[in-house]
Amino acid sequence: MRLLLSPGVAVAAVVSVLLSTAGQTAAEDASPFSIDSEDDIKKTASIVAWDLMQYYKGNLTGETPGILPGPPPAGDYYWWEAGAMWGTLIDYWAWSGDSTYNDEIMAAMQWQVGPKADYQPPNVTASLGNDDQAFWGMSAMLAAESKFPDPPSDKPQWLALAQAVFNTQAAPDRHDQLCGGGLHWQIYSVNHGYPYKNSIANGCFFNLGARLYRYTGNTTYLDWAVRTWDWMDRVGFIDRETWAIYDGANSNKGCKEINRAEFSYNNAIFAQGAAFLYNATEDAVWKQRTEKLVEYGLKTFFPKGVAVEISCETAGTCTTDMLTFKGFLHRWYSVITQIVPSTAPSIRPILKKSTAAAIKQCTGAALGRQCGFKWATGVYDGKTGAGQQMSVLAAVASQLVGLDGKAPVTGKSGGTSKGNPNAGSGGDTDPADRHRPITTADRVGAGFVTFTLVALVGGVFAWMMLDTHQGGES
Repeated sequence: MRLLLSPGVAVAAVVSVLLSTAGQTAAEDASPFSIDSEDDIKKTASIVAWDLMQYYKGNLTGETPGILPGPPPAGDYYWWEAGAMWGTLIDYWAWSGDSTYNDEIMAAMQWQVGPKADYQPPNVTASLGNDDQAFWGMSAMLAAESKFPDPPSDKPQWLALAQAVFNTQAAPDRHDQLCGGGLHWQIYSVNHGYPYKNSIANGCFFNLGARLYRYTGNTTYLDWAVRTWDWMDRVGFIDRETWAIYDGANSNKGCKEINRAEFSYNNAIFAQGAAFLYNATEDAVWKQRTEKLVEYGLKTFFPKGVAVEISCETAGTCTTDMLTFKGFLHRWYSVITQIVPSTAPSIRPILKKSTAAAIKQCTGAALGRQCGFKWATGVYDGKTGAGQQMSVLAAVASQLVGLDGKAPVTGKSGGTSKGNPNAGSGGDTDPADRHRPITTADRVGAGFVTFTLVALVGGVFAWMMLDTHQGGES
């Protein structure tokens, strides 16, 4: 039967249908993301986390546990980025209580420890930087501080893994007198980029030392942290007038020609390390350094209150690695508010505004909700990836910091992770022997091992990584 309507009624009916359809379309187009309440934050974070994990293939048959697809040209991602991703997911678990990905975190971080349980697996030797190794070590440290479930007793423990990474980086063969000290970017001298000494390699070492000191009370870690800060200041990577932190310099030129690019994670890693030291020592010097770095970071990396990677974003030159940095900025600044509460009034409102901008542009790709990188535009930029998702997850999950009152634990305040102060030094040896001078025989042996490893991976790969790998040289 056909229903006949008068013209007036017909128009009203059509308008009604159009309004109803528009309402449905608006509902369909409405963002699933919000940070208006604790429940909203948790829901948003869970969706972003799920989308992030779609880039991970290591839990599939035939794939390698722990890594993202790569390194180039096999995939977009270097080994370090997966280590950073697991740290992001540990924070997500700690702040949200969602244990969905804990089994993947556990399996990944145990699979990649390497034969000496110091996060130096042989298959990444040709592109292994001190910062790469340290990102995995910092994720292990975070697991200890967050009381992430301890591994089985026959597996490497979180605290011991962090100590192993630190000890390998404190060993004499990682340090020389070029530029008066400091870690090289790359671990092996045959790797392209080895002459570069940079802020992130030394910042990771500083940060890990500060946290190990706070967790264990062992002053060896404090001594190294102080030494590293002092070197950064002396060489000019930390600008003592402005509090800018510059990227690095060529040690073969005495670090005189400083690359003045500024990346947000360099600021954040030193600010957080300083905060841990103030929390542990109550030394006003570290409080001042924390506050000065935060003041500079908020002004520089949050123009108009939204995170921007100033050295590459506006120019469109950000590499795959750099797409992760804003997430570290959010995560590490959030922890600073926990352990140096005086910073919270200045940090938290800006992080909230930045996070709101971040989720607003998550409207892309096949799902219509995946995230780009240019948060400040408010519009999806057409490109998504693990780094973009990781950064937004970090920002959203960080909004939960402070709601439960929990701060990173120590060995005396509830930490359960087992440590080994000699981890990474070849076993339970005499600490004095670990720090003996390197002999000619040592150098010859190390050179032979390095040569063999590089030959096994084809040699050439070591020269492929500089163009895209982290801040580095331009």
